Amino acid sequence: MEPMKPMEPMKSMEPMKGSEPWWPQELGQPSTSGGQDGMRYAFFPDKQRLLVETDGKLATYDSGDHRISGVSQSNGRAPSFSTQDGDVNVNDLKVVD
Repeated sequence: MEPMKPMEPMKSMEPMKGSEPWWPQELGQPSTSGGQDGMRYAFFPDKQRLLVETDGKLATYDSGDHRISGVSQSNGRAPSFSTQDGDVNVNDLKVVD
């Protein structure tokens, strides 16, 4: 049996680049974001804005006093967002430009 050869040192590699934000830069960093099944969202409490992108179409909502912490989806229905006061359906929020 032949003895093991020493491992070669690791070569220098470029660090992986993160994906670019998909929301407008003027909103800053979201406090929470996520997505699944062709939908993604980002919540910006300081601006009172919730962005929801569904199948490539972006909508911006006025989140008012809601503090969004998560989302749930069910069989193609509009998503509901978890807030400090319970769940809020996205269709109950005002769309803004």
